[in-house]
Amino acid sequence: MVTQHGTKFAVHIITNHFGDRVAKVCECLLRRGPLNRQNIKRYTELSDEQVKNSLLVLIQQNCVQAFITEQSGGFGDEPRLNTQYVALFDNILHRVRFAKFLTIASQEFDKQCVELLQGLLEHGRLTLKQMFDRAKSSEKEGTSVVLDSVRESLFNLATAHYVERCPAPEPLLMAATEEETPTRKRGSKSSKLIEEPETIEQRAVAAAAPVEALRFSVISTDSDVHGEKNDSNSTSITLGEKRKHDALESDECGAADELTVLYRANFGEFIRRLRHKACIETVRVRLDDGAATVLGAMLEATRSAEQKVKTRNSVPLSLGSIYEEVIKSEAGRNMTLDHVKASLIQLGHPPLVKESNGSYSVEFEKIIELAQNDEMESVVLKKYGRDAYRIFRLLSKAGCLLETDKISDITFVEKKDTPKILYKMWKDDYLHMEKLVLSGARQSQFLLWKVNKTILCQYVLDEMFHAALNLSLRLAYELDQEKEVSLSFKPI
Repeated sequence: MVTQHGTKFAVHIITNHFGDRVAKVCECLLRRGPLNRQNIKRYTELSDEQVKNSLLVLIQQNCVQAFITEQSGGFGDEPRLNTQYVALFDNILHRVRFAKFLTIASQEFDKQCVELLQGLLEHGRLTLKQMFDRAKSSEKEGTSVVLDSVRESLFNLATAHYVERCPAPEPLLMAATEEETPTRKRGSKSSKLIEEPETIEQRAVAAAAPVEALRFSVISTDSDVHGEKNDSNSTSITLGEKRKHDALESDECGAADELTVLYRANFGEFIRRLRHKACIETVRVRLDDGAATVLGAMLEATRSAEQKVKTRNSVPLSLGSIYEEVIKSEAGRNMTLDHVKASLIQLGHPPLVKESNGSYSVEFEKIIELAQNDEMESVVLKKYGRDAYRIFRLLSKAGCLLETDKISDITFVEKKDTPKILYKMWKDDYLHMEKLVLSGARQSQFLLWKVNKTILCQYVLDEMFHAALNLSLRLAYELDQEKEVSLSFKPI
């Protein structure tokens, strides 16, 4: 989700990694949306060559996606094709998570796999030949790198969905209908956000994505991969010649693919793993270690199925399947079947795990909502104090409008302080307020309050981007100061 400070933080990341010129092009796309090269040149006031080179860098690093749209021509003219570019905000933010991605991979794979992934994160996109050359140049003298070992490492990473084939360079994007227009309307503080339709960025990424059968496939010249086996007992000359011809063709195609097919890190899989880890820790804090162990086992058991099926909840599992997965971990070996049942009951109240006909599935949205509530309550506590925290927690759990005096009575906050706290949080967009006027012998007015989580989540997210930007700037400043001090004491 692109917010004001989110854009600033993304531009700061690109500036640190690729310089001011590339960051200027990226900022133009983030602020103005999809543009063609001529418009980017006009808005940034850079030369055509500078814009072109900046776009190539951003595309290479998976921060921009190009796509083609059809524009209707004049009277009697055929439609024209127009290449546009859209910034991928999430991919830009992922650049600060590369260390976490490598840590995840190092827990599952050997050093060669991690180094291969590190090369993809560093260079954005690489062919198999480039990965081999990079591995060969990094090896010490006296050791040799075999292409098959690099291919095997790539295959292992692709099988785990940590590496994927790159998307199409310029997919054709059909014109959006009025319902698909990515506009978001917002009125006054009392207005609600209209549900956001699919954005142009999401449509471009979806159109460019390779088909699932190819997305995680790895180049191989081995005929056995295609199901062909050499028959040593065969005496047919024609069949033998055909096999040699097919094998030669396969080798030629494989060699060509090694130079042309590009691979990149699959950020989505790493984020999914980090999201699972956050869900497990949320359950551990709210419940106990046993419930966290059972949840972790359920997530691990449904990992492969979840990669293929995009659902809000995990794939349903039987009690026996869950227990089999639980005892695979060191912490789970101490748990009996009764312990697992008790943990599933815990997870069902609140409904973090849903039970249906003897099968259990993880309610991801419920767990994420709990984590978001904890984060927002923590921000309110630090920013406004404990009284405001109690008020906010009440309104967040109530989910409906409550009158000022009633809020004061329930939270035991002084009646004279409650309106001040409520007004301050409303002014900062943390609360939604409505006025209720009652007419009669004596007209009276009541103020009703509630938490609008849709707006608040965006606001808190923007504040987090602001904090991340400030921390990054502060770190850069401290490093510069440290460098200046070390240079001043350097002997001449």
